[in-house]
Amino acid sequence: MNTTRENGSLFTSIVQNIATLEFGHPASNSFPSILLKRLEDEIHSLSGNNDVAVIILKSEGEKAFCAGASFDELIQIDNLEDGKKFFSGFAGVINAMRVCKKPIVGRIHGKTVGGGVGLAAACDYAFATEAASIKLSELSIGIGPFVIAPAVERKMGTAALAELTLAAHEWKNAYWAKEKGLFARVFESTKDMDREISIFTEKLASYNPQALTEMKKILWKDTNHWPQLLEERAAVSGELVLSDFTKNALSKFRK
Repeated sequence: MNTTRENGSLFTSIVQNIATLEFGHPASNSFPSILLKRLEDEIHSLSGNNDVAVIILKSEGEKAFCAGASFDELIQIDNLEDGKKFFSGFAGVINAMRVCKKPIVGRIHGKTVGGGVGLAAACDYAFATEAASIKLSELSIGIGPFVIAPAVERKMGTAALAELTLAAHEWKNAYWAKEKGLFARVFESTKDMDREISIFTEKLASYNPQALTEMKKILWKDTNHWPQLLEERAAVSGELVLSDFTKNALSKFRK
């Protein structure tokens, strides 16, 4: 069941120490700022919840996994402060995922664009289906995926980041993304994927929680400067979105 709520939806269920965190939005599971803040807060909450050993991050429906940031909100930005605040939304979520004490397993069932690719990259382990093509289209509208770039580069490397960002018009398929390290495993169907996620997370949840937390610290080593880095990147995007180039590009997209 897909949400029809304008601000999107966010639900958490906890079963046998596995938290399933599901977000949704009628516009291809894109994120308005208010939904990003809710997701950030919920990840922090689950990080401190002793009843949770593992988190599964998923989205609603059977089509897109995530279309990135809200386009409707993007075109309304008219000053630097609002621009920086808007682009800081994904920064908050990525940093929450980074410092979360629990491993986060991504369930990527469909096409993923922009900030959605950042979410997938910030997962500690990601499962995907063949339908999970990815694209970073930001340069085509005069901005760039600056906030999520550190997460993408950390997971996939600089060469893959260059390929994704500079070929802003190109979709890369799920097997390409797996080859580059974004996805750990790719499946033909969501049914096959969900079965494997269930097995995998049950195993993870049976491990020593303290060991998992320490392992996560190692996986995210050398990222303590990210709060400042991502804030600086958000400011760059916030400035670019006010440029004539971007305003013209956005108006064409809207038409």
